[in-house]
Amino acid sequence: MRVMVIMKASPESEAGIMPSEQLLTDMTAYNEELVKAGIMLAGEGLHPSSKGARVRFEGNTTSVLNGPFAETKELIAGFWLLQVKSMDEAIEWIRRVPNTDGAHHEIEIRQVFDASDFGEAFTPELQEREEAMRAQTGHYGESQA
Repeated sequence: MRVMVIMKASPESEAGIMPSEQLLTDMTAYNEELVKAGIMLAGEGLHPSSKGARVRFEGNTTSVLNGPFAETKELIAGFWLLQVKSMDEAIEWIRRVPNTDGAHHEIEIRQVFDASDFGEAFTPELQEREEAMRAQTGHYGESQA
């Protein structure tokens, strides 16, 4: 199963305060462990919402809202995409995330949909098109776990 691990933003991350050298060192070592375990598919940190935008859809109209966005607890500061055997395995890995600076963080783990989750609506033709797009972009395939 694939899971997206979402590191929630903090007042510090939204203010653009960069992590310490020690935290970066510890996070690099942690990410290396994820890679060696064969479960890390992707992972990145995100700039503060002040450098972002939201596109809102209302019927046939769209509008753009430029950051920063007010509710820090609803914002994302970074993510990992992991392939694990179970939610319990994902939780055990995330409990080991370094917190060298001792800051308050919240990390959310969400399962990523696989083709089988969509049932009959995801027809064989649509599945082929999806696989062709993934092959073209070089992105990972369906979950093998």
